[in-house]
Amino acid sequence: MVGVFRERVSTFGLTEITPESAIIPFPLIKYYTGDDYFKTMYAQADSPEDVSVVTRRVADVLKSRHRSRAKYRVWNLAGILKAARNISQALTVLLILIALIALTISGVGIMNIMLVTVTERTHEIGIRKAIGAPRAAILSQFLVEAILISGTGALAGITIGILVPASTTLLLRLPMLADLLGAAADASEQIALPISWTSVVLAFLVSCSIGLVFGYLPASRASKLQPTECLRHE
Repeated sequence: MVGVFRERVSTFGLTEITPESAIIPFPLIKYYTGDDYFKTMYAQADSPEDVSVVTRRVADVLKSRHRSRAKYRVWNLAGILKAARNISQALTVLLILIALIALTISGVGIMNIMLVTVTERTHEIGIRKAIGAPRAAILSQFLVEAILISGTGALAGITIGILVPASTTLLLRLPMLADLLGAAADASEQIALPISWTSVVLAFLVSCSIGLVFGYLPASRASKLQPTECLRHE
C-alpha cells in the first residue's frame, strides 16, 4: 500500500473511485488478466480552461498510436463545466441584486437618520452660521457623520463575515468533527475557507460610498439653511 487516493477537484459525482477501489499499475493488471489493452483512460487538466486543449491532445495521441480503423471516443466534462459555470454566474447575479437591494435600503435608512439629525440640530446649525461657519463646513460635517454611520455598519458586517469562515475552519480542524465526517484528522487540518481581503476592502469602500451618496441630500439641505430661520427654530 503506497497511499490513499483522494480527488483533488470536484468531479460532480462522476468519479468511479469508491472506498473499495484500489489503484494498481497497468503491468500488474496485465499480469492477472492477460489483456494488452484497457477500455477506459482518464486524463485531468490543470484548470477548466485547459480542458479543450487536453482533450485535443489526448485524441491526437490515440490517433497516432492506433491503426486507422480503430474505434475510440474522447469525451470531456465540458457540458458539466459549462453548466457549473452558468450556475455560478446566475448565483453571482442573484447575490449582486440582493446586495444592491440591501445597500439601497441601508442608504435610505442613513438618509432618514441624517434628515432627522438635521432637523434636531437646526438651532446648532444656525449658531454656527451666525458666527461665520461657511456652507462647505456644514456640508462636510454632515457628510462625515453619514460616512461614519455607514463605515461603522460596514466594520460590524465585515467582522461577522470574517468570523464565520474562521470559526468554521477551526471547527473542521477538530479531530472529533473530522471523525464524524468520515475524514482523517490530517486531511481535516488542510481544510481552510479562504478570505479575500480585496473583497473586504472593496466592501468597506462601497459601504462608505453609500453613506456619502445618501448622506449628501441631508447635508446639502443643512448647508442651505438660513441663520435667521435656524435661530428661530425650537
